[in-house]
Amino acid sequence: MVGRRRKKLKSLAETVTGGKTLSRTEPHGKQTHFDIPTELLELIFSRLTLRDNIRVSAVCKRWLDVSISVRVANKSPWLMFFPKFGNLYELYDPCQRKTYWLELPELQGCRICYAKDGWLLLYKPRTLSVFFFCPYTRELIDLPSLELTYQIVAFSAAPTSDSCITFTIKHISPTVVAVSTCHPGAIAWTTSNYQSRLPFVSSIWNKLVFCNGLFYCLSLTGWLGVYDHDKSSWTVQSVPPPKCPENFFVKNWWKGKFMAEHSGEIFVVYTCSAVNPVIYKLDQRNKLWVELETLDGMTVFANFLSSHVRTDLLGSMRNNVFFSKVRFYGKRCISYSVDNGRYYPRKQCYDWGDQDPFGSIWVEPPEDLSIFL
Repeated sequence: MVGRRRKKLKSLAETVTGGKTLSRTEPHGKQTHFDIPTELLELIFSRLTLRDNIRVSAVCKRWLDVSISVRVANKSPWLMFFPKFGNLYELYDPCQRKTYWLELPELQGCRICYAKDGWLLLYKPRTLSVFFFCPYTRELIDLPSLELTYQIVAFSAAPTSDSCITFTIKHISPTVVAVSTCHPGAIAWTTSNYQSRLPFVSSIWNKLVFCNGLFYCLSLTGWLGVYDHDKSSWTVQSVPPPKCPENFFVKNWWKGKFMAEHSGEIFVVYTCSAVNPVIYKLDQRNKLWVELETLDGMTVFANFLSSHVRTDLLGSMRNNVFFSKVRFYGKRCISYSVDNGRYYPRKQCYDWGDQDPFGSIWVEPPEDLSIFL
C-alpha cells in the first residue's frame, strides 16, 4: 500500500513540458512561462483585446505564433453613397481604400434614415413607406407607413431580432415632443406626446443612439433627452450641453455634431470648418460631458445620420475620427488623428455646409465580396 502511494505521488509530481519530463526533484525555479501548454495559451490569448494581444506577442517567438493564430481584428464600416440618379450605389472601404458597386433598384426614390447591424432603415416619401433593407442579401422587411417630414429615425437592433424597436421624435412645443415607436410585425406606429420640465427643441439636426436599453436624443442646442420604451417615459436630463469650441458658431455649425455609442458609453464629436474636432464622453453618474484627450485605441466613424465606434482595428486607423467624405477621386477618406492633432490629408478639413446630409452613411462590410459587380 505504501509503495503504491509513493508511485502515485511521483506520477503527480511529473510535468510534461515540450516533450521533456520535469520531475519534482528538479528545482521549481526552472518552470517559466515558456512551459505553459499551447492549448492554455490559446485560451488565454483569445480573450485578450487586440492591444493586449499585440503586447504579449512581443514576449517570445512561441507567444508570437500563438497570439497571431487567435488574433481577431474588427472590420471597419464601409461608407455607402446614395446617388441622386440611377440605381448604382458606391461603397468605399476606408481600410483598403477600395471602392465597390452594387445595383439596388429596390431603393429607387428612397431616403436613408439610419444604419445598424448590417441593415438600412429607409423612407419613401411618395408612398410614406418605411422599411428595413439589407444591401447584401436584398432582404426587405416592411414597417407600417408613417409620414416623416424631416425627423431623425433610429432603431435598437437588427429587424430580425425580437428586441428591435424603431424610434422617432417630433417637435410639438418647447416643452412637448411627440414620440413614435414601432417594431417589425406591428400594424401601426404608436405615437404619444410627452411633456418635460426642461425645454427640448427637436429637429432634423437631432442625434439618436440606442444605449443600455434607452434611446438618447441630442438636440440642436446640446440638451439630452432620454426615452425608455419599456416604461413609456421621456425625460430631458439636467446635463449641461457639451462645451462648443471657440469660434464654433459659424455658418452650418449644427451640421458638425455627431453622437455614437459603444459598450454602454456615449460619445459626442463637435467640429466645424477649420476647427479641430472636440470629443466628449458622457459621465452618466455625475451628469456631465467629459472632454477626451485620447480615444484609447478607439476609432469613430462620424456621419450625419448614424455614427459608429470601433475598437481593435489594425494599423493606423486607431485613435482617429473618420468622416463620411472621400477626397482625391475616391482614394482617401478624410480623417482626424487625435494623437497628431491634425486632419489627413493635410488641410482637408470638413466643410459641412457642402455636404448632403442624406447622401451617405456608414454600413457594416459584407462577409462575401463576390456579390459586387
